[in-house]
Amino acid sequence: MKQTVLITGCSSGIGRETALRFQREGWNVIATMRTPDNEQELVGLANVICPTLDVTQEATIREAIAEGLAEFGQIDVVVNNAGYGLIGPFETFSTDQINRQFQTNVLGLMSVTQEILPHFRKQRSGLLINVASFAGRSIFPLYSVYHASKWAVEGFCDSLQYEVSSYGIQVKIIEPGLVKTEFWGRSTDRKNCTGVNDYDEKSRPVLDLIDDAAGLFATKPSDVAETIWNAVNDGSNRLRYIVGVDAHATLLARKVLPDGLYRGVMKAVFSRSSVSMLQKVSVKIQNAMN
Repeated sequence: MKQTVLITGCSSGIGRETALRFQREGWNVIATMRTPDNEQELVGLANVICPTLDVTQEATIREAIAEGLAEFGQIDVVVNNAGYGLIGPFETFSTDQINRQFQTNVLGLMSVTQEILPHFRKQRSGLLINVASFAGRSIFPLYSVYHASKWAVEGFCDSLQYEVSSYGIQVKIIEPGLVKTEFWGRSTDRKNCTGVNDYDEKSRPVLDLIDDAAGLFATKPSDVAETIWNAVNDGSNRLRYIVGVDAHATLLARKVLPDGLYRGVMKAVFSRSSVSMLQKVSVKIQNAMN
């Protein structure tokens, strides 16, 4: 019997590449997204269905899982991938923005997990793959709320594995670094909703550095999809999978450096001189490519 994977956030980026990766390997794929009516590629592939699923709407989660079970009979793997980033000074965020960040990145992931666990327990098997981030175990400026959401995912997964393992259920965490996806476009929120402008002078060069770094060093979504594929099929009890040179380097630094030294390194990395240097490197690379 073919195995079946349900993936959230398949309209673009990591979710789409993961759906394509599993479909090529002959899996049944439940490629969920908020607006499947706009989807053209995935709906035309064999053994792929594209139900509506908005992780902030519990009814759509239940309906998507039910549709997948009706179509394929069982679900073996769930990839919680849907998410976005709230980036900027904390004082510029409204309560609604903060709530949306946690509703999507944390509570949405928990809702999908809560809906699929009864099925996994009944069949005495199942694998939860939760896409977190290297931001779930490291710290950068202007990411306070996003960090909080991803640290929450890490803690949730780390504890949950103990609860479900006796039912044959595994939990694994994917920790990508910067990824070349729409995370840097429509999947980020940088809107100042409070009118506090005191941070503008200091935050603007930091945001520029983040954008330049994303353009130069970001990992391809297909590389993250490959890591997800390997995590599903490596037969190990491994919990965390780091993706990208930047993620490996950052998490190693966070692990070995004392808090004070790590904080000093981050201040140096996000200083004006570093921004200027990276922008010059970016221009030279772009000129060379042209």
